Amino acid sequence: MSSPSKRREMDLMKLMMTDYKVEMINDGMQEFFVHFHGPKESPYQGGVWKIRVELPDAYPYKSPSIGFVNKIYHPNVDEMSGSVCLDVINQTWSPMFDLVNVFEVFLPQLLLYPNPSDPLNGEAAALMMRDRPTYDQRVKEYCEKYAKPEDVGGALEEKSSDEELSEDDYASSDEAIAGEPDP
Repeated sequence: MSSPSKRREMDLMKLMMTDYKVEMINDGMQEFFVHFHGPKESPYQGGVWKIRVELPDAYPYKSPSIGFVNKIYHPNVDEMSGSVCLDVINQTWSPMFDLVNVFEVFLPQLLLYPNPSDPLNGEAAALMMRDRPTYDQRVKEYCEKYAKPEDVGGALEEKSSDEELSEDDYASSDEAIAGEPDP
């Protein structure tokens, strides 16, 4: 196994061991979704987004491709495609960074400190610069409309029964299996 694939596997496993829900798109480790929660004490608080991540063959030497699947109102996120304009991912990526950095540092920083002077969503940028309270209200409206926890589930989550079971469900199903005698 080459070094980039070992690193890809290690970074993905590290991300899966955090509190983020990770859904693999196919059998490989190059495409997956991550459920990302808006930062506390921001207009994005309470919102949950499904983020599509694609790791290039040259990862970690080349940056991952990151995109919001459900809509978000933000100057640096294209409203239609979900593409993210974030220097640290697009231009200044370093192999020293990993996937956990993306979700624990880079994306929260992007949502907390938008850059309206380099917009992908010109309307959001203009509103943010002109009328911050109205911008914050629009962000909250988008969270309510497009970023509720049930909005990130879709058909994929409904099919993954293992991750949806509570501890009580695990305990009762384990007891049932453990309590059956061998034939």
